Amino acid sequence: MELEELEAIPGVGAKTAERLAELDDPERALASGDVAAVARAPGISEGRAARIARAAIRSQHDDDGDFLATPRAREIYESALGLLQDRAVTRYAEKRLETLYPSAAASRIEEVRTFTCEAVEREPTPEVLEALEGVEPLEPPRDVRVRDRCLATNDAETYSEAREAVPELSVELVEDARGIADLARGYSTVVVLDEEFSGVEVEGDVRVEPDALENPAEVVPERTLAFFARNRDRLRAAAAVHQAADLEAPCDVDALDEALSRLNQDGTVADDEALNELEDAIDDLDAAVSMAENVANDHLREAIQERDVTIEGNDLLSLVERGAGVDSLLERELADEFAAAVEAARDHFADALGLEDYESMARQAFGEDPTFPVEHDDRVVDRLREELTAERDRRAARLKRDLADDLREMREPAGDLVDAALDLDVELAVSRFARDFDCTFPTFEGRGFRIEGGRSPLLDVDFEAVEPVDYGVEGVALLSGVNSGGKTSTLDLVALVVVLGQMGLPVPAEDARLERFEALHYQAKTQGTLDAGAFESTLREFGSLVAGDRTRLVLVDELESITEPGASAVIIAGILEALTESDSTAVFVSHLAGEIREAAGVDVTVDGIQALGLEDGELQVNRSPVKDHLARSTPELIVEKLAEQDGDPLYGELLEKFD
Repeated sequence: MELEELEAIPGVGAKTAERLAELDDPERALASGDVAAVARAPGISEGRAARIARAAIRSQHDDDGDFLATPRAREIYESALGLLQDRAVTRYAEKRLETLYPSAAASRIEEVRTFTCEAVEREPTPEVLEALEGVEPLEPPRDVRVRDRCLATNDAETYSEAREAVPELSVELVEDARGIADLARGYSTVVVLDEEFSGVEVEGDVRVEPDALENPAEVVPERTLAFFARNRDRLRAAAAVHQAADLEAPCDVDALDEALSRLNQDGTVADDEALNELEDAIDDLDAAVSMAENVANDHLREAIQERDVTIEGNDLLSLVERGAGVDSLLERELADEFAAAVEAARDHFADALGLEDYESMARQAFGEDPTFPVEHDDRVVDRLREELTAERDRRAARLKRDLADDLREMREPAGDLVDAALDLDVELAVSRFARDFDCTFPTFEGRGFRIEGGRSPLLDVDFEAVEPVDYGVEGVALLSGVNSGGKTSTLDLVALVVVLGQMGLPVPAEDARLERFEALHYQAKTQGTLDAGAFESTLREFGSLVAGDRTRLVLVDELESITEPGASAVIIAGILEALTESDSTAVFVSHLAGEIREAAGVDVTVDGIQALGLEDGELQVNRSPVKDHLARSTPELIVEKLAEQDGDPLYGELLEKFD
């Protein structure tokens, strides 16, 4: 995508567009709502990635994002989203689910519905859910620095390019072969980027590779190894998800696991016997040579103690005159014992190193000249240390290159492996939601809504204990009923079904038919009478509802509480008259349904949640509203009960006044 196209997404400025442009395929990531991919852009968190993806999707479907027109409507959406997110295992899935939102665009609803129809078929088994707990989006390795290798060039432009392409290595400017030779003494490997140095012979591991910057990962195998080491547990968890869910993996998971088993957490190669032996030999070199000296000296000391050495006077005088010391005495009197002691030292030292290829050099650490105490030759030991270190570095580099070559080919499919597992979690969250709340897909046809067997998961009771509700409205209706009879929960159910349906998701009902609304206006119950300013503001909101030709769903809970009851009935009647002439569908919950109907200049349907009576002080209610039925109030029920049980004429007279 061009920067201009990215900046056209609502909420994306120039800097964010530049960051998104660094993605491999920003268009695909944004169009599909791939939060993990969008979050790979520098400086963009998963939460921000979800918001950007949602804005991009809205732009793609020409969706103004105004469907949720009131705070209560947004609360219902947030509650629905929360129910979905509660069923996600990974944090990624929680963020990805935020790209689902109620839309007025038929194309968006159908797009999500296609995805959801496949998702609900997924089986959320305990094994899959447990495996998902270890899956997270792949992360780049933290700062990787390689200090035993460097790049060299005599070109300033190449120097700058190399520093940008391979930040893990030091890049050095050199003038000639002498400069390369100097570098070779300080680095185990020097990679020269200039072809003009081909054929130059200097001591050390110097490679002339003019094309090295075209494949920097080959120059720095640690880059690949660090990536897989950092993400090893996530990759294995993703592989476990594929196996548990019987998904077709984008790579050979056994080969991946075998390659990962050869990798340590710090990015080094694991369990190579020869490399371990070299590392142990280097670490133990000083201790081994010291112990070998002790073996030789103990052997020689014991030999001397067991021998009676007799030196005649003339011989002793001759040795002293020549300045001879113990060495000469050993050579003359204990030559065989000294040779045996040195041989014991050599054997011990060679055995301690345990490296056949270096046994000959190790034996040279103890010379033939007799001395007491026996001492090693520092020059030989230093040379041996250098040889072992060079061989260790060569072998480690070779192992790194070989393992990195194997893993490099798996990097892209390994990313696909994790992405597929994360996407499965999104699908399973939808599937679990649909299963937990006995959901079905609504049909979009006709006007208004019709819900059969709807049960709201928003109620503060176990879902299995929720009584099913049947309710439908075409046009405008008043909903009456006793206190605590379920009027507000019915509005919540209607709002939830519409929100979920227009998100493209299944709804908690046996069957549902919906009009595709352009906006949801849900006016929650007002706590107390409003002051003049708030009252005027509320009326202005309703004034905007009847303007234009948008198909709205208007849900209002006890609007009469905004002012005096007499005035409320007149105001609500006027609002209902205006809504009747519009394309809106509206349900007004009110205790003044009778008064409002009388005040209205048009026929207004009054539905009622029918109270069945009082039983042991508990209200018994038919939760499904009855069409064209003005429900009785709680006081009427109490008066009726007293009239039947007490027989006092007062109660009968009071009951007649309710008719």
